[in-house]
Amino acid sequence: MNPEAPDQPEDDLPATTNDAGTVPVPDGAAGQAAQEAGVDAAGRAAAAEARVAELHDQYLRAVAELENVRRRGQEEVARAHKYGIEGFAESLLPVKDSLEMALKADTPTVENLKEGVEATLRLLASAFEKNRLLEIDPQGQKFDPNHHQAISTVPAAATQPPVAENHVAHVLQKGYLIGDRVLRPALVTVVQG
Repeated sequence: MNPEAPDQPEDDLPATTNDAGTVPVPDGAAGQAAQEAGVDAAGRAAAAEARVAELHDQYLRAVAELENVRRRGQEEVARAHKYGIEGFAESLLPVKDSLEMALKADTPTVENLKEGVEATLRLLASAFEKNRLLEIDPQGQKFDPNHHQAISTVPAAATQPPVAENHVAHVLQKGYLIGDRVLRPALVTVVQG
């Protein structure tokens, strides 16, 4: 019987320290269970410390990998800015070569110059097409302020052949698109509406 708590058996009392300041270990089955619990707690603590060390290592590796990805991304953006027009510049080199050859001709005739200019223009058109630089030539089309810039208006009676109202009468300068983005709007005159 437990004098401090008569309704509890003695085995359920919390351990108390002796004069030496240590918890006395009971003999028998209760003592063995207490020792196993102490060993088991120490094992769990060691396992938890190992898991914490493993997670900390994984965290440090993830932070390092994230930093490497960020740095590689910045390098790729810098390369794209620096060499982004490489393909376009490469496609323009034959145009420059053609113009230089035309200037080296000793006695160019008008026919030879015309053929050379036409060939050079084909090379330039090919370079534009290869790099998705599209021409806007809106002659006779409905005026579109997103792609056209109206310089002036003309009366419908003044156009030959007749052009409908709010349509492009004359193209003064062709426009250009890069993909679907306007690089330069076409300069046009529009039939009054």
